[in-house]
Amino acid sequence: MVERVVATDATLEFIHYLKDIHGPLMFHQSGGCCDGSSPMCYQQGELNIGDQDVLLGHIADCPFYIAKDQYQYWKHTQLIIDVVAGRGGMFSLEGPEGKRFLTRSRVFTNEERAELGLT
Repeated sequence: MVERVVATDATLEFIHYLKDIHGPLMFHQSGGCCDGSSPMCYQQGELNIGDQDVLLGHIADCPFYIAKDQYQYWKHTQLIIDVVAGRGGMFSLEGPEGKRFLTRSRVFTNEERAELGLT
């Protein structure tokens, strides 16, 4: 089955580290300016999810949401969440760790698009 969002091995390892500290986590990709243009990591339930958010999938058993308007731009791509050195978003849990989450992407193949029901 094609996944809409995946994470690198380094990201999965780092998420488990954050889960050990903070408990259950969630992610949101809003696509806004400043901090919102990066995937943001929160304690589960810390961010209110609404009708304008789409559950894209899970990484390390953490729900990953994207704003509905951003989903329209990204729906033909698989999001690949990576972690790199640097300052993360000021409201995202990885910030104090000297790391930040980063979204990379790749376009789905024709076969994957068909499986996902994308035209």
